[in-house]
Order: sequence, then structure tokens, then C-alpha cells
Amino acid sequence: MKITEVRTRVVQWEGATVPLPPHFCTNPMDLVAFREASMGNFAFHNWLLVEIFTDNGLVGIGNAALAPMVTKQLLDIYLKPLLLGADPWDVEYLWQQMYRRTLAFGRKGVALTAISAVDIALWDLLGKDAKQPVFRLLGGRTKDRIPVYASRLYAMPIPELRAEAQKYKDEGYQAMKLRFGWGPLDGAAGMQKNLELVRNVREVIGYDVDLMTDAYMGWSLDYAKRMLPLLEPFHLRWLEEPVIPDDTRGYAKLKEYGCVPIAGGEHEFTIFGFRELLETNAVDYIQFDTNRVGGISQARKISALAESFQIPVVPHAGQMHNYHVVMANLNSPIAEFFPKVDVEVGNELFWYIFDGEPTPQNGFINLDDTTPGLGLTVNEESLKRFRIME
Repeated sequence: MKITEVRTRVVQWEGATVPLPPHFCTNPMDLVAFREASMGNFAFHNWLLVEIFTDNGLVGIGNAALAPMVTKQLLDIYLKPLLLGADPWDVEYLWQQMYRRTLAFGRKGVALTAISAVDIALWDLLGKDAKQPVFRLLGGRTKDRIPVYASRLYAMPIPELRAEAQKYKDEGYQAMKLRFGWGPLDGAAGMQKNLELVRNVREVIGYDVDLMTDAYMGWSLDYAKRMLPLLEPFHLRWLEEPVIPDDTRGYAKLKEYGCVPIAGGEHEFTIFGFRELLETNAVDYIQFDTNRVGGISQARKISALAESFQIPVVPHAGQMHNYHVVMANLNSPIAEFFPKVDVEVGNELFWYIFDGEPTPQNGFINLDDTTPGLGLTVNEESLKRFRIME
């Protein structure tokens, strides 16, 4: 099997979007933007699709959601020439080729996002060629089904927040995640508003359902230190990305407090980045995203490394590339799930682009043992709602 073509398309959503209200979710821009709707800086309404064609008729599908136009350019210029004519089964060799070719200007960010998209497509090809689901190539099934947590609760009016939490509880989820809406510039009054969010969700779901929280890199170390003892009585499963990802020392300091488990890694890259997090005892949970971290080839290595430290791996976002990694790893106890809603931040777009994504039943999803590859197809009919850039 040889690669004959690599096709990249950026699809730009042209349908309606839901406006993001003020204090929808804390984020790194809160400290510098001085405006009400700073989360708009992190909304993304386009997506990169990667299709790798082979001489035996198989097509592997990968994707990336970060900076898709720039990622496409890097992939087309620097990665595609390395792939044409290659055997997809040489996946580790190809990963090293792509990583080392871009080392001078890569290592993290866009370059690794492009490599991730290609690597996911290569593993999809391997599964299709072997007539096996990808999780079987990674070691096989480690659980009958995957528990997932509903990841949608944003800072919103309290009646709406309570209603949404009740909805997820009624649907059988045993865990859900809440985003904080206020950060350092909002002072002590903002802290109380954050606590009000947590208090109301806890009142709805009780303490038999896990509650995770997310500050999405929007807090300073000082602010997070002040928040931790206030959050401790709510028995959170974790506090996610309390500070910017480069502040490894800050993560370690917060973890030392022991009040609330600390999660991070959504914006970290490769086994080298996660080796630092693990060796500095910086996190209680690792949260790489397979379509950012370096693809499935890196996800499997990081998962093995994390297991040696007994730090659980719970990938950021749902989507099939993450589910296959979770299914094949005993050290991944749960997965994230983004419910299908109207397009707002952009996390929802994969529902409008791909067919094959599983939906939860009573808070669990499953993967089919008989579907080869990742189990995704591109919904070309649905893409008519997008502007396509090739």
C-alpha cells in the first residue's frame, strides 16, 4: 500500500451561530482584552479535513480544529512531500520524518497540529487495511464501554444552568463539567459568582455525580490559590487549566495544595512536554487532545508514560480519535463528550462534518468491534453548509 495523494480542505461554517454572552467562560484574554466577550477570541468556526489516498483504494481521514488555514499551509508545503509514495504502515518513521523536518520552527502549536491530522489519517488507514478498529491495533478493548462526562455547562443565568445540569442528570450522565465565568480582574465579587455557579450545579446533581470545573487558562496563580480553598467543600473531581500552559511551576504549586485535583495538558504537545508535567508532579490528570498532541502515535506513548506515574489520561474533547485511545488504555477511566448543540464556540462542528460519531446511552458510549479504522466518514451533503477552501 502506497500513498498516492494527500487532500486538505478547510471548511468554514456559514450557518447561524449562537452569540457568546459576557462571562461565558474565562480564558487567557480576560487579563488583557478589557472587553466583555473575550471568549470570542477562542471561537473557531472552521475545520481542517485531511484525506490520505492510497493505491489500493483506501482513504484515511484525519482532522484538526486549531488554526486550520495556517495548519493547511504547513501541511501542504512541508508534510505532503514526505508522504507521497510512502507506505502508511511505516507510521512511526513517517511521524519522525514530519517532526524532524519541522523541528526548527515546530515542536509545538501549528506544526504538531498538522502532524496530528496526518497521523490520525494514517492510523485510520492502518485500521482499514487490517480490517480492524484502531483501538484493536492499539492493544484492544480494556473496558466494555466508555463512561463519558457531559462537557457543556458554561457560565449562564442560574435558572438555565440548573436546567441544563438537570437534563444531563436525567440522561444518565455520572459526571459533567462546568466552566467558570469570572477571573482575576473581577475581584472578590467575581469569585462569589464562580462559587454560585458551582453551588447551584451541586444542588441539582448532588454528590453522587462527579463535577469537573474548567478555568480555560484564564486565572493567575494568585487568583487560583485564593479560589482553591473556596472550592474544596464542593468535592470537585478536578479543576482544569487554572493557569496558562507554560506555567508548569504554577500547576505544581496548585497541586501541592491538595484541595482540588489539578488537570491540564490540552495545550501541551508531544511526549517531551508531558514528561515535564509528570516529572515535576504538576497535574493529577493529563488531558492531551490527540489531534493536537502529535496524533495517535504520540497519544499512545504519552498514555504509557502517564501509566508509569499512575496519572490518569482523560483526553480533551470527544471525537473518535480520542475514544479509540481511551478504549485501548486501562489508565483512561473516562472520556469527554461534547453534546450536539447549535454552533457557538466551534466544538460542535464535528457533528456537522462527520458521520459515525457515537452518542451516549445512560452516560456511556461504545465502539464497534467490526468497523475498521476510526469509523468516521465525511458528510459531503452536510458540507454544503460550509464554504470549502482547497
